Amino acid sequence: MAKRVCPWWLGYLLASPLRRLAYDPAEILRPYVRAGMTVLEPGPGMGFFTLELARMVEASGRVVAVDVQPKMIERLKRRAAKAGVLERIDARLATADSLGVADLAGRVDFTLAFAVVHEMPSSESFFAEVARASKPAASVLVAEPAGHVKPELFEEEIQEALKAGFALVERPSFRRSQAALLRRG
Repeated sequence: MAKRVCPWWLGYLLASPLRRLAYDPAEILRPYVRAGMTVLEPGPGMGFFTLELARMVEASGRVVAVDVQPKMIERLKRRAAKAGVLERIDARLATADSLGVADLAGRVDFTLAFAVVHEMPSSESFFAEVARASKPAASVLVAEPAGHVKPELFEEEIQEALKAGFALVERPSFRRSQAALLRRG
């Protein structure tokens, strides 16, 4: 799963409350996540979005957070326990070439891929794996940092998603990001 992976120690900055000045997880996720959903979050880091996802899916839902870095998963679990939502989170260690979510086949309602697809060795494999895990009509929100991912690369990622069976629904606007909402056919 890893190509140019964000160093684990940078996770502290990415989980910082100051990041909320640019990205409010609740505001970003509100249109897409409801109680009882199964949500997949590849590359959760230390849980900046994960904790809010866990709150939103409530006790009847579940968040599957997958990362290649053991220290990220360890810190995510620690933060989730402190926030009282650990029981809603299935934090998993992925491998370099797989998210390791074959057991979720056809069970995921929503996937959040925020600033992560460019770190995958293959966006084609990534979207194929997400498609297999997704229910029919499941949504995927892809957002990439505009200063880090060139528009041409972002468009290539979206084309790979379309090849995997997703349709482009809309292009939401997030600060300093390129984004797309996709839906599985």
